[in-house]
Amino acid sequence: MTDVIVAIATPLGKAGISIVRVSGKESLSICKKMFFPYKKDITFSPNLMTLGKIDLGGYFDKGFMVFFKAPHSYTGEDVVEFHCHGGYFIAQKIVERLLSFGAKMAEPGEFSKRAFLNGKMSLDEAEGVIDSINAETESEFKTSSVLARGKLFEKIKNLQNKIIDIMSEIEVNLDYPEHDIEYQTKQNLKNSLDYVEKELKTLLSTQKQGKIIKNGVNISIVGKPNVGKSMLLNALTGFETAIVTDIEGTTRDIVTSSIEYKGFKFNFLDTAGIRDTKDKIEEIGIEKTKQTIEKSDIVLVLLDSSKDLTPEDEQILSLVKNKNVITVLTKSDLPQKMLFESQDIKISAKNDTNIDSLKEMIYKKAIDTENSSSLILTNSRHIEILDEAAGISQNIILTCMDMSLDMLSLDVRLLYEKLGEITGENTTEEVINRIFSKFCLGK
Repeated sequence: MTDVIVAIATPLGKAGISIVRVSGKESLSICKKMFFPYKKDITFSPNLMTLGKIDLGGYFDKGFMVFFKAPHSYTGEDVVEFHCHGGYFIAQKIVERLLSFGAKMAEPGEFSKRAFLNGKMSLDEAEGVIDSINAETESEFKTSSVLARGKLFEKIKNLQNKIIDIMSEIEVNLDYPEHDIEYQTKQNLKNSLDYVEKELKTLLSTQKQGKIIKNGVNISIVGKPNVGKSMLLNALTGFETAIVTDIEGTTRDIVTSSIEYKGFKFNFLDTAGIRDTKDKIEEIGIEKTKQTIEKSDIVLVLLDSSKDLTPEDEQILSLVKNKNVITVLTKSDLPQKMLFESQDIKISAKNDTNIDSLKEMIYKKAIDTENSSSLILTNSRHIEILDEAAGISQNIILTCMDMSLDMLSLDVRLLYEKLGEITGENTTEEVINRIFSKFCLGK
């Protein structure tokens, strides 16, 4: 990490300001070669922006330079930022000039990687940063920001400290066997690991909610042809996403559209109407509908309230009986015929009647608001590691009374090191490189 690295930290394109970031021991001396303050005798005090001319190679841009002195910077090294006028050309010319002075082009995520290697953040915090950048909804950002603030790190370190206490007690017992406290040590070990396993399972129990936060709620809209599926999709999303006609079998493929509701992403999947048909293309669409139902978090079953219940309706209700279902009676603006006591809500997509109420019903059915936690697992790497750690812990609990202390010491250390993979304390270089390669250039 002796090289000075440089990259544009803002998106390319027309904008008021672009930022070029430089990090490394010689950052300030390199940057001073191309920056000329308007005010004389400037010492470039840390954390203060200085106005001046940025030499682009014979012509100049008016902008700011700010110096962050190590270790009080994002990377933990000396960092300099140029704040220039936005656009592709100026920022690119600054990078070219810095490269000519000996800087090297940063790799994706290299600034954050240096921050991790310099102890400015743990690996899970770094993953929280990239998740925050990629967040598309309020709930996704909130969850990733908790990770970026080190809440998972704090939880893991507390569990590791508990394990260190266990390891210390085992080592004392091994060093002084004459005190004959092996049984009590094993009992203490079991009690401590009961606590660790419980905490791990509590964390792992949030992964279902985490999946919804990360990917959104998948909601399939199913029913027989002409029941109002496409019209409901358009009403829910506020866009003319699906084609609406009176012709049966208009929708032959899955039409997807998403909205954000109360900070969560709702993915609506308009499906082909389910009925007996000899049309090959329509048959394929119906088969896709059945596959979509299986993958959905919630199924909206639409029944036409202006008609009597049909065998097709009953077939559909039977198909979704083991799913998380909301039964929706459509066309409430027409004269009513259907008597269906198991309905959840009656709507009119044409008149926008009860559409907001349906969204709220979906929200309450999909989101666990009562047992929500500020620390929710959304990262598959974290889930896999914690699941393995819980398995190790459980195995030790089941076998500890019959095992020798020296063997227990090895297993407990394995548990400690497994948890260290979350924070980066015991993570391979390959994993670290793979994580930071997901970052954008300049971060």
